[in-house]
Amino acid sequence: MPITNDSELRKAIDAMSPAQQQALGLRFAASVADLTKDARLLRALQDATATGASEQAIGDAYKTAKAISTATYTACGQDANWAEQAEHFVAATLAAALAPPEQFAGKGNPAWKAAMQGRMARNCAMIETGEGAADTESQRQYRAAEALAG
Repeated sequence: MPITNDSELRKAIDAMSPAQQQALGLRFAASVADLTKDARLLRALQDATATGASEQAIGDAYKTAKAISTATYTACGQDANWAEQAEHFVAATLAAALAPPEQFAGKGNPAWKAAMQGRMARNCAMIETGEGAADTESQRQYRAAEALAG
């Protein structure tokens, strides 16, 4: 069934298993990876999405993304450096996707948070460049969720 709005996306995400939610969150992170040049973050994404990634590799990738997200958070809003803010949100997207399940107990889910962080990353990049794309990040997310739920 096609997903055409955020309500449908949220419903589809809520129906997914935790493993599917993580896989979808990783797809959201991969979708905005072009907005970072941080080799540590790109390596963390690569390690987390590798076929047969171990729990240790996923945990290490989470720690890396969380550390980068935390370190770059304080820069957000200071000088309105939109590229740096986009990079912060890329890290936040990956951290949300890889967060331990207990962090979301009763507070939503990682894939939804990753979706919102990914959109923030893309919006910051669009402000920086002054350019937008016809295929918005939300539409890419809808297609990714459809493919995974398929």
